[in-house]
Amino acid sequence: MSRRHIVLASSSPSRKRLLAAAGVPAEVIVSGVDEEHPDITKLSPSEMVIALAILKAHTVKDVAPADSIIIGCDSTFEFEGQSLGKPMSTENAIARSRALRGKSGLLHTGHCIIDLKQGIEISDISTSSVFFADMTDGEIEAYAQSGEPLHVAGGFTLDGLSSPFIEKIEGCPTGIIGLSMPLLRRAINTLGLSWTQIAEMDIAS
Repeated sequence: MSRRHIVLASSSPSRKRLLAAAGVPAEVIVSGVDEEHPDITKLSPSEMVIALAILKAHTVKDVAPADSIIIGCDSTFEFEGQSLGKPMSTENAIARSRALRGKSGLLHTGHCIIDLKQGIEISDISTSSVFFADMTDGEIEAYAQSGEPLHVAGGFTLDGLSSPFIEKIEGCPTGIIGLSMPLLRRAINTLGLSWTQIAEMDIAS
């Protein structure tokens, strides 16, 4: 049974790490999609991540190998009905964390999986609740100064320096990190494939 070629249409190191940790080697082809286009930002948070995941996957279709399975993803954090993307500055990261402390919101990750060989496309969303600790001003400022929150959706990561400040989650942990591995497995099965057709399950001795 030959293993299928996987293309990740994302520059996210976290998504690449999630795939690698599950035994899925992936070629990264960055889509370069404008995530701040007005046609995108006017959408609701859940609609936006699906639209961007689809756009990213389709953008790399013409340059991906013909037998590829393309994975496009996008994430955003919804807080009080608003989409909170990447803070992009220390000042924004500090303000964001002060607003979030002691509260909760929804992390949405949209997925688009395209099997070029079969001509089949699957889109789905993973949504999880994230509950934050009542962080002190000192903790917030130190975290913002680290630079980690500036370029991640919502300004926090479950697998990084902010993990001590996340009290509880309800939903898919890997979806919060940026790519729901259970959702991906279900999509692979829906394509009529087995997980072992994309993953290397052998553990080196």
